[in-house]
Order: sequence, then C-alpha cells, then structure tokens
Amino acid sequence: MSEERLLRDAAGREPVTPSRLAAEFSELGLHPGAVVIVHTSLSKIGWVPGGPQGFIAALLSVLGDAGTLVMPTHTGHLTDPAAWRAPPVPESWWETIRDQMPPYDPAVTPTRAMGAVAEAFRTYPGVRRSAHPHVSFAALGPAADTIVGDHPLGSMFGERSPLARLYDLDAEVLLAGVGHANNTAIHLGEYRADFPGKRTGIEGAPMLVDGRRRWERFTEVLPNDDDFEALGHDFARDTGQERRGPLGWGEGRLMPVRVLVDYAEGWIATHRG
Repeated sequence: MSEERLLRDAAGREPVTPSRLAAEFSELGLHPGAVVIVHTSLSKIGWVPGGPQGFIAALLSVLGDAGTLVMPTHTGHLTDPAAWRAPPVPESWWETIRDQMPPYDPAVTPTRAMGAVAEAFRTYPGVRRSAHPHVSFAALGPAADTIVGDHPLGSMFGERSPLARLYDLDAEVLLAGVGHANNTAIHLGEYRADFPGKRTGIEGAPMLVDGRRRWERFTEVLPNDDDFEALGHDFARDTGQERRGPLGWGEGRLMPVRVLVDYAEGWIATHRG
C-alpha cells in the first residue's frame, strides 16, 4: 500500500508512534531479554513516524540489550529462473540470468517481497545474516551468532537452520499485521513432519565459492505454505497459546516457537495426504 493511500485511510486516527507500539508489544507479552522472530506488514499497522526505523526502534526498546530480534530476509530473486511463475521470464533468458545474476552476499543482497521493515533491519549496524542464498534470516542481539551462524545449503528450514536454533532457545513469534501464511516458523514443523506428499527438489543460486562466483545446485525439502492459515487457526483454538492484541491500526499475535512447531508437525502429518 502506498503512503498516500495509507494517509487517505487515516481519517479519525492518530499516528502510530514508537512509544505506542512499545506499549502494545509489552501488552502482547513481549519482554526484555526475549528472543523473537518478527513478521511484519507495516501498512497494516498504520502510519508510523520514521516508518520501518520507528517500528524497529519500538521493538528494540522493549527487548533491551539482553534481547535478540530476528527477521526473515529471504531472496527469492536468486532462485532458478526456470521455476519463476510470478512473473515468469522467457526460457531464452534462463542461462543469461544464471550466468550474470550477482552472487548472494549477506551484507549487500536486498530482500525480495519481505516488506520494508525486514529490508531496513538487515542494514542495521551489528545485524548478522545467515548464509543461505534463498531463505536467509537476520538477527541482532546476544544470541544472533547462535541463531544465524550456521545455515548451510540443504537445510533451508531444517535442523541446521535459524528456525531450529529459535526452537532450541524457546523463542517467540510475533505476527505484526500478517497471518500465519507469513509465519516461517511453521516450516520447521513441516520439515520434521512425515507425510505422503513430502518432496525434495534441486535448487540453484549464484554463490561465491572459494572466492569465485558460480551457479551452485543443491537439494532441499520443498516447502509449501498453502495450508498455514488453516493450521494457524487450529493452533490458536486447540492450544490457547496465541496471544492477540491491538497493534497500531491492526493486530499483533505472539506465540511460542516450540509449541507452534510441535503442533505444526503433528497437524501436517495428519492433514496432508
């Protein structure tokens, strides 16, 4: 949503200040020292002075120096162009793209379709970003190295991913103006679940290997988030572990990663055929 449209829709509302957001994060249950992965649609939260910077400042003020903030910083534009569907590119371009696409660089490569907050966060001083060329995560705080330090090819959302470290650390998930379709933590439950339709596939990405750029191919468990909204609905109903509350002009949801992932593993094993 454009800023102009957002302001047109703001009649009768007040700006969503960082101090207001900090109070609402606290009301949801976020606290100093927490480890939290945040998924955000800033346009659903409202007009924030400072935009993404104001939103991030509010989060950091609640977490304090002992807390760790994590966000997904995925780079779908570095995938194999043969698989692109939204939009597709001509087949005659595929090899050119594979040959000329700049390699993934955690310090430089922008996010794609992750929102303004995640894109701003990845550039913050002290932020660490994981090495996976498609589904990196960025983290800031004492647990950052533990969370993003190991993220190899072949474990995009698996046991050597930042999601597994968030599980180990008993972290929380904050959905800020988005639903469970955006909840990447569920993918760890999907990875762990045993179900008939589970598939692996060959992926590709431009990478620096021993200082040289090359198109690297690797095998991954293929993720599918088509049923995540239904899963999230059932999770909230069955566990009572999803805390909801106002967040600016929208809604926030906070839940524990471990409970969510364990529930997702069982739900997916039962519901996917």
